[in-house]
Amino acid sequence: MTPERRLHVVSGKGGTGKTTVAAALALALADEGRRTLLVEVEGRQGIAQLFETEALPYEERRIAIGPGGGEVYALAIDAERALLDYLQMFYKLGGAGRALRRIGAIDFATTIAPGLRDVLLTGKACEAVRRRRPDGGFVYDAVVMDAPPTGRIARFLGVNHEIAGLARMGPVHHQAQAVMRVLRSAETAVHLVTLLEEMPVQETADGVAELRAAELPVGAVIVNLVRPPVPAPAGAPAAADRAALADALRRAGLPNAERLVEPLLAEGAARAERTRLEAARRAELAALGLPLRELPLLAEGADLAGLYRQARRLREHPW
Repeated sequence: MTPERRLHVVSGKGGTGKTTVAAALALALADEGRRTLLVEVEGRQGIAQLFETEALPYEERRIAIGPGGGEVYALAIDAERALLDYLQMFYKLGGAGRALRRIGAIDFATTIAPGLRDVLLTGKACEAVRRRRPDGGFVYDAVVMDAPPTGRIARFLGVNHEIAGLARMGPVHHQAQAVMRVLRSAETAVHLVTLLEEMPVQETADGVAELRAAELPVGAVIVNLVRPPVPAPAGAPAAADRAALADALRRAGLPNAERLVEPLLAEGAARAERTRLEAARRAELAALGLPLRELPLLAEGADLAGLYRQARRLREHPW
């Protein structure tokens, strides 16, 4: 599988499993001979937990081999350290920058300056996208960002546009413009993770509208935790059907089989109704006009083996 884009931003409403999907996508993109960088920007160390490794430092570290034999590196971006990098890159502060951190000035700046933290986080990720080897090739074939939730993703990615407008010249202006060129280019895609439930679907639709209004490239909608469909019953079970179910339960060795019939029928009806509602949510997502990718609910949970299974499913699609 050859990635069509080089920066994949993964967002989603809280609880939809966006970090798991981002990690699975990074694995999927690590095809034979390829190198993928998985970037975390929220400071939760969710990537380290998924890959069952120690907390990630502020450095790019190889954490896995993809199903296709490529390498996956990970980076937990720290805004304070990113600001020090920025000051050194553009203003050559060196030891003065470290002194600012010791007295708390760096933490102060990243806490109170509107948008500065987001500028640093997006800038660091875009730097990884643009970075080249001495031979001219890209260091990473793809960068996957585990981004903030859908409710603030357009603001998070668009903050550099605002900064470029405020700072009319100088390094800040040029850096913000360079970041926006990457974020709005054809090599970037913002993927939204959702569930087949009313609130996540609505937030996904709102997020797509905001991203499009901000002229940011929307990629795919990834529907996570999909359950197998249950056919709707043709009607209320007849007495003979209830008796046959009770008899089957008795032959299976279950005590009080007759008392289990009604709860089982009620559970089946509830699951069939859920399937109907999920079909309606799927239709709402299809109306957005974006590619839909589905990942099944893993009965054993999102452990490392499950992560690789999801990655293999994602490898079946173009990205």
